[in-house]
Amino acid sequence: MALKTQNDNYEVKTQEIAQQILANTQESRSFFAALRDQMRWDDKLLGWTMGNPGLRVQLFRFIDTLPALHSKVEIASHLQEYLGDDSVELPPALKSLLNFAYPDSMPGQVAATTVETAVQTLAHKYISGENIQQVIKTVERLRKEKMAFTIDLLGEAVITEIEAQSYLEKYLELMQHLVEASKKWQHIPIIDEADGEILPKVQVSVKLTAFYSQFDPLNAEGSEAKVSERIRILLRRSRELGAAVHFDMEQYAYKDITLKILKKLLLEEEFRQRTDIGITIQAYLRDSKEDVQGVIDWLKQRGYPLTIRLVKGAYWDQETIKAAQKHWDQPVYNDKVATDANFEAITQLLLENHQYVYSALGSHNVRSQARAIAIAESLKVPRRCFEMQVLYGMGDKIAKALVDKGYRVRVYCPYGDLLPGMAYLIRRLLENTANSSFLRQNLENRPVAELLAPPIVEETPSRENPTEDFIGAADIDYAEEQKREDSRLAFEQVRQQLGKTYLPLINGEYVNTTTIIDSLNPSDFSQVVGKIGLISVEQAEEAMKAAQAAFPHWQKTPVPQRADILRRAANLMEIRRAELAAWIVLEVGKPVKEADAEVSEAIDFCRYYAQEMERLDGGVVYDVAGETNRYIYQPKGIAVVISPWNFPLAIACGMTVAALVAGNCTLLKPAETSSVITAKFTQILLEAGIPKGVFQYVPGKGSQVGAHLVNHPQTHVIAFTGSQEVGCRIYAEAAIVKPGQKHLKKVIAEMGGKNAIIVDESADLDQAVVGVVQSAFGYSGQKCSACSRVIVLQPIYETFLNRLIEATKSLNIGAAELPSTQVGPVIDGQAKTRILEYIEMGKKEAKLVLQLESPSQGYFVGPVIFADVPPQGAIAQQEIFGPVLSVIPAPDFDRAVEIANSTNYALTGGIYSRTPSHIEQAKRELEVGNLYINRNITGAIVARQPFGGFKLSGVGSKAGGPDYLLQFLEPRTITENIQRQGFAPIEGAD
Repeated sequence: MALKTQNDNYEVKTQEIAQQILANTQESRSFFAALRDQMRWDDKLLGWTMGNPGLRVQLFRFIDTLPALHSKVEIASHLQEYLGDDSVELPPALKSLLNFAYPDSMPGQVAATTVETAVQTLAHKYISGENIQQVIKTVERLRKEKMAFTIDLLGEAVITEIEAQSYLEKYLELMQHLVEASKKWQHIPIIDEADGEILPKVQVSVKLTAFYSQFDPLNAEGSEAKVSERIRILLRRSRELGAAVHFDMEQYAYKDITLKILKKLLLEEEFRQRTDIGITIQAYLRDSKEDVQGVIDWLKQRGYPLTIRLVKGAYWDQETIKAAQKHWDQPVYNDKVATDANFEAITQLLLENHQYVYSALGSHNVRSQARAIAIAESLKVPRRCFEMQVLYGMGDKIAKALVDKGYRVRVYCPYGDLLPGMAYLIRRLLENTANSSFLRQNLENRPVAELLAPPIVEETPSRENPTEDFIGAADIDYAEEQKREDSRLAFEQVRQQLGKTYLPLINGEYVNTTTIIDSLNPSDFSQVVGKIGLISVEQAEEAMKAAQAAFPHWQKTPVPQRADILRRAANLMEIRRAELAAWIVLEVGKPVKEADAEVSEAIDFCRYYAQEMERLDGGVVYDVAGETNRYIYQPKGIAVVISPWNFPLAIACGMTVAALVAGNCTLLKPAETSSVITAKFTQILLEAGIPKGVFQYVPGKGSQVGAHLVNHPQTHVIAFTGSQEVGCRIYAEAAIVKPGQKHLKKVIAEMGGKNAIIVDESADLDQAVVGVVQSAFGYSGQKCSACSRVIVLQPIYETFLNRLIEATKSLNIGAAELPSTQVGPVIDGQAKTRILEYIEMGKKEAKLVLQLESPSQGYFVGPVIFADVPPQGAIAQQEIFGPVLSVIPAPDFDRAVEIANSTNYALTGGIYSRTPSHIEQAKRELEVGNLYINRNITGAIVARQPFGGFKLSGVGSKAGGPDYLLQFLEPRTITENIQRQGFAPIEGAD
């Protein structure tokens, strides 16, 4: 009851203070309301977006692209492409401005100049300066208005270690200049002192991820070591200068590790007594209140207060999209009201603990600020212990009203070039124009009672993406410490099982073999992962006979029963996913995150194909009066699956369970270098209840056992993934009808690619460089979908190449099981030799610009980049299957597409572009089975990006797609005349 009474008192006071602040900002209403009528184009653009969602999206996309455009003609052209979209209803003034026939015409130049100037003006409203001198002028103006500041350096995404070091050096320089300038500033009591304590005049805000280009929660210890080293340098210098440092919070994935690093660092002896340091908490996160309580408890132990800056949060769209794509729980609240309520709750928690923590409350919502003041005044919180914060250019009127009431106000001031600052600008524009924005609601003259009403929460957590018919397995989120510990324990468990022998499974029994080979860890080839028994041709014949014997019963097994076996297998893999990932890491050298994603793919194949077979079961009805017509499916017979080593679980599983659920008895012959993993998959199928003889695990020599099964007259389907050479040979051999064979064999073959990514002059180079590096060097380039060619348009060729080289240099190369590793080994010595031969070939054809050293113990090949590669050169045409990337210049986009299409392959491809016409052209003309736009080109997901190509990349339907199972089935039509003596049953009659 006492708490309720207290909150009621807070509410009365909140309303009183809020109305006072709002009254002092009334002129801002008339200012905003006049936006649409003013002649300034920057105000007009912002005003128009509030009433036109289509214009808002396209205009913001254009603004995002603008810094990459280098001429008025390019700007005019992109204006027409973006704003001429059918979704955009243009205001008359804008329609008139864009009414030009040619981008290089005078009206086109006028339009380009007008809009470019307007966007620059908009940017300068939210960005406090493009250099330190401009920033100093801005903060001196703020100080005259009795406002403190904190400076945030905008910058390109830190994707290289050179950029991370530069980030640190720029902050050291920034603090130096600001402190020097501050020596001339007059003392302003309201912001420079509190309760007798002198406060630092200078404060900077920094982001942890910018201190290390490979910052990754999976590599928590390595990231902490790299980041902490640079933070110490920053904090030591800030102490010498007398400047304060605040640590910003970024995406949710980095939250826990950020808090852990800062808590540990700020307990070190040289920093423990510092009180001029701050940490940020984002109220839109569901676990933020718990985090605040954790920081308060930690501060009680520390013994010296720090600042918590409480903000609503700036990455809502990104967080919700990522969670939906990953099938993770939403980390953020689904609506603004819940965030506002949480902000108020955390505000109260902070102020009630003011003896342990200083509060910095950042919001442009008058109610949120008033609530904080009401609580602070009721609790008699000392002025040193709290301050109000606003963003530069967004909360001017509120800030002035708060200053007039005697409160310390700090303005968050980003600075930097417009190019790297554009992402920040877009976030600010989104906030300003969002329906839920307090500033927008104030603009729209909402009733005061509505604006200041308490936030009442009525929401339920949401996880699943409603647009998806099939919900895939969620990859492990290694930002969670427990998940990292589960992975570590799985490796311990797997290492205790190394060196065991795995025998073939024939007719439900494990059988001995005369030949046993070692499967080695490619990261350390002295380590035997397992011993594999290889079958003989005679044993292969036994397996075939067992499959033939089991087929009649299996084909009659009802589809739901077959599907249930797949679902049980999926559930078992879900339970054992950390262990299975560890086996993949150790046997084929795939880094941990990618191994985990492969387990997800295998699980998805089981569940998706079970669902698809149930959809196909029963066929299609084409009845007419007096006649029934049924279109049904039946299994083909015996399927031989020949799986590769690079996706030893996912592809082996996908091809196998597709054949099985369709009613075919199946023989799985895995690659020799990955047979331990397929042995584990075999164990899972047995535990899931696969009947005796229906599935056979038959590891053996491809040239002997594989050839025998391909040529066997009782083989009906061959599902193969591997090299073009072997795939073409299988295709040719399968076409020959053998004695006793009464059918034509169906071949499903995926045979690799020579995949290209095009980067044009409008591309977001932060995205493009990261995407190309991931696509080219992820799993050491040993994916059929990997990027082995990047075709770059001439205007940005050198800039892109330089950043690509530095980003690649920053990658960690090492044993696949190490959490820091991004580039592990290649599969074996033969692969290493072949790749090195291609590298020598490339040195004769092109310019070697990077060849990284790699560990000697293991089959390692460091990433290699060739520049100025001729499009028809061997390294640009032949599949290398290793970490070798060819960079090819192109004079224009048409030529880039021509180069991309110049190989015999057509598997995956990509484009990084913000030019709509280029994107549309790529959709029409790029000869690839899977086209990826403005993202990396690897990592296809079942039922989302069905995978497969054409030309010499393969034959057959896409894996993980709606027509994949049809390849394992024979369609039949059954027609029955149901008339008897001129009458027929009438459907629905009694």
